[in-house]
Amino acid sequence: MLQFCEKCNDTVKYSIREERKIKIIKGRKIEYIGKEAYCDECGSDLFVHEIRDSNLEMLDEAFREQTKLITVPIIENILDKYDIGKRPLSLLMGWGEGTLTRYLNGDMPTKQYSDILIRLLNNPKYMSEILEENKGKITEHAYNVCKKALDRIDGEKCEMALTYESSEKIDNVSKYILNNCSDITPLALQKLLYYAQAFYKVFNGQFLFDNDCEAWIHGPVYRDIYYKYKEYGYNAIEDNTSKFCDINLDKAEEELLDSIIINFGCYSGKILERMTHIEAPWNITRKELSNYDSSDRIIDKKIINEYFNSIKNKFEMLNIADIKDYSADLFSKVQTL
Repeated sequence: MLQFCEKCNDTVKYSIREERKIKIIKGRKIEYIGKEAYCDECGSDLFVHEIRDSNLEMLDEAFREQTKLITVPIIENILDKYDIGKRPLSLLMGWGEGTLTRYLNGDMPTKQYSDILIRLLNNPKYMSEILEENKGKITEHAYNVCKKALDRIDGEKCEMALTYESSEKIDNVSKYILNNCSDITPLALQKLLYYAQAFYKVFNGQFLFDNDCEAWIHGPVYRDIYYKYKEYGYNAIEDNTSKFCDINLDKAEEELLDSIIINFGCYSGKILERMTHIEAPWNITRKELSNYDSSDRIIDKKIINEYFNSIKNKFEMLNIADIKDYSADLFSKVQTL
């Protein structure tokens, strides 16, 4: 990588370092992990367009996450889910016809409009009501296509209800976490599932569920759970169905999950992601991949077992309450990166 250095007055090689950054936006302090480029010759900082753009994206992501504003991918998900264009949806909502176009181009929505869009995504019935009430504002073709999508969603929900009783153990574990951990995002849920799986094996001799996790860019991910809650993006999951369905877990499983929630559930999804990034299982599985390479490589359960058994021995864990020492140590390490 080459860039012009004003101090050296020459084109030089440079290195990139991740750094904790703080930006004040609308009176709110936004913390995020950004990058800086440094000259390999003199050590001075350099301006690199690609890094500037990457930092702006990270800042935007952090701001939306902390203010619970909808993101561009989630808006795109709404359009795909209901098979409707950005102009027709804007008209259905009584907004300016270019409103969603601006949001998709990166403009920040107001909190009011953001909440409405999130409600649309999570509530097909609400979308159906909006469609019927305002169908005169869009073309007949746009109405018919969206109506067909809503009918398909309704049929899929009925099919899911028939098979819900035979849900896998990982679904029960996810529901328990959601019931007992407030404001949990899909990113955080993935990491809590990972730590629950690992420490249950350490203390009980078997894994909590059969599912494999994959070493994705943002840490370990259980694919089925990812797609189940993908639509929430950076927002907290509000899965009311978990409040009304039986959760089939025994006492030992619940006690382990309680410890995971207490000791890891107190951290944000981004902090948990960084924790998994400094652990061996994710790093070994992604060997030779860059931080930005997509991957569906499975993290071998044997590697998970060996690593977390070594953690148990290192921290002299006698019971599940001792998990707190490891989580605190991890947090202190990611704070210094």
